[in-house]
Parts: sequence; C-alpha cells; structure tokens
Amino acid sequence: MRALVAGKVGEPTDVLRLESRPVPTPEAGQALVRVKATPIHASDLHVLRGRYGFSLEFPAVGGHMECVGRIEALCPDAEGLKVGERVVVAAIPAIPGPHPAGTWQEYLVADTRRLLPVPDDLSDSSACQLAVNPLTALLLVTRELDVQPGEWLLQTAAGSTVGRLVIQLSRHLGIRTINVVRRRGAVEEIKSLGGDEVICTEDEDLLQRVAEIAGSAGVRKAIDCVAGPVGAQVSQALAPGGEVVVFGALSTHRQTDPAALTIPLQARSVIYETKTVRGFWLNRWFGTAPPAESQRALSEVRSLVAEDVLSIPQGEPFPLERFTEAISFAEAPAHGAKPLFAFDDGRDEDDR
Repeated sequence: MRALVAGKVGEPTDVLRLESRPVPTPEAGQALVRVKATPIHASDLHVLRGRYGFSLEFPAVGGHMECVGRIEALCPDAEGLKVGERVVVAAIPAIPGPHPAGTWQEYLVADTRRLLPVPDDLSDSSACQLAVNPLTALLLVTRELDVQPGEWLLQTAAGSTVGRLVIQLSRHLGIRTINVVRRRGAVEEIKSLGGDEVICTEDEDLLQRVAEIAGSAGVRKAIDCVAGPVGAQVSQALAPGGEVVVFGALSTHRQTDPAALTIPLQARSVIYETKTVRGFWLNRWFGTAPPAESQRALSEVRSLVAEDVLSIPQGEPFPLERFTEAISFAEAPAHGAKPLFAFDDGRDEDDR
C-alpha cells in the first residue's frame, strides 16, 4: 500500500515522502480499514513540525485526526461491526493513551471503539471531517459550557470552521451568539449563517460592544480560539462569575517562541469578579472520557450532520502523490475548502 511518511520532525513538504508499506494486520480489538478520504488539518501539520501537544516516533505516517473508509477485515472478537461497512475512524490520539495509526495511507488498523458507522448517502467529504471540528463544536457548547436556550454565547474567530459550526448548533438549540471577527467584510457572512450579533475588531471596541449587546446581565459563557490580547478582552468582557474556554491560539499560529504563546489576563478582573479561564483539547477529552461517552458524542454529531443541522463545507480532493500541492493549499490564506487526500477504491461513492 501507499503511505505518506515523515522521516523526522520538520516542515511537512521537506520531511514527507511517499512510500510503499505492507498492509497491516488487525489484532485483538482492531479492524483493518481501507481509507477513502482523510483531511489535512492545521494540527496535522503542526504535529509534523513538533509544535503540537504530542510528539511522534519517527518515521511516522502523517494524519492524526480522522478519515472515512470501509472495513476490510475484523478481529474475531469484534462486535456490532461487519466487513464492508462504511465507517469514520476517530484517529485523534488520546492524551494520555496510545497513539492510533496515521490516516495518510491506503489501509490502517484502528481500535473498533474508534469506529463509527456512517450512512452511504453522507459524502466522503463530509464523513471524513465529522470527528474533529463538529465534535469540538458540540462538546464546547453542550458539555464544556452547557449553554442553555436563550443564553448569550460569545465566541472569537466566528468565521473559522468551528466558529461556523457553533453558530449553526446554537441556532438549532436556541442559543444567542455574539460573534467576533477581524474583518468588516466578514460581518454580513456571519449574520447570513445565523449569527445574532457580530463584533468586528477592525473598527469596533470588543468590550464596549459586548456591554451594549448583553446589557447589565452580561455574558457568562465564552469560547476563544485566538488567545493573545483578543482572548484577554473576552475574559474582561465576561460578567462576574463567567467562564471562557480556550481551545486554540490563532494569534500565535506561526509563533515558535513559547513566551509569546500567552493570554495577558487582567488580574483584577479575574480575581475580584471570580472569572474562570480554562482550556479544552479534544485529544485530552478522548483520553479521559469513557469510551461509551465518546461513542455517544460521535453518534450525536453524525445525526446532526445527517439531518443538515450542521453543514460541513465540501473539501478539495487531492491524490496522495500530490501531497506538496495539497499542503500548500492547506496553508494558503482564505483557501475556502479543506484539502482532502482521496483514495480510489473502485467504488462509486463520490457522486452521491
């Protein structure tokens, strides 16, 4: 089989090579999956650069998040699954826990508890992106913050993939959103997606606008994936006793200096108003949630996507041998679509 393998830590286009490897054999509790499509996430590239929350043992197959494929073989003790079944593989490494196989290869073995059957009418593009961003949005809104209908939810980077999914989910649940964007040109787009209020930091004061929108009651729950000064302003904008969950640091996206990876919180605001700032990382959630809970959450996401409550933008497919082009596309500003490695397994599924 073909596999995209990194020989060492470094820039992905420098360290990745297309190799031929033996097809692996499933062991107890595992399934062999023939991969049909797998996305290229920014986190996948950060892992190869050595800038993420876990490190690899090299050489290593790239892709450490998710894919869709069909079960080619099962261990004898597998229950509830069958050969030929179409499944999503939640390949997010659990922290703490063992690292699953990389997804940038034609076949992989996976723990059967990490497999979620998906209907054939769900496109490969949507299915292979189901286990990371939609799951993150669901967990942040309903588990981490438990936002209730009618409550305000403040979020940064509203135009990001997770931000858009949060808007869709909040609208479905009756939650009101205040959405922060950097560019004035993004305001109308966010409103058209269902965002109730939009704050543009290009020409608006975040704290003043939040106070105007939420009134004296304020905002008690917020999601931040920018960090830096914007993340600090979100904390300041919270009502007393409010909480912000930080799950990303887009303001430091290309930063390598650990001292720059900060959120400059105001101590008076945090201490005297007893606000909470805490982190969320999907990998650690997978490492601590019981397997039954992770399966329930994935099943809930599958239903939300199948019912068109959550809409996943169509990805841009690339064959594995065009990986340098695919990575460049992934890192291009405003590329508009998630690049996917697509494998032809002889089945006509892409036109559904």
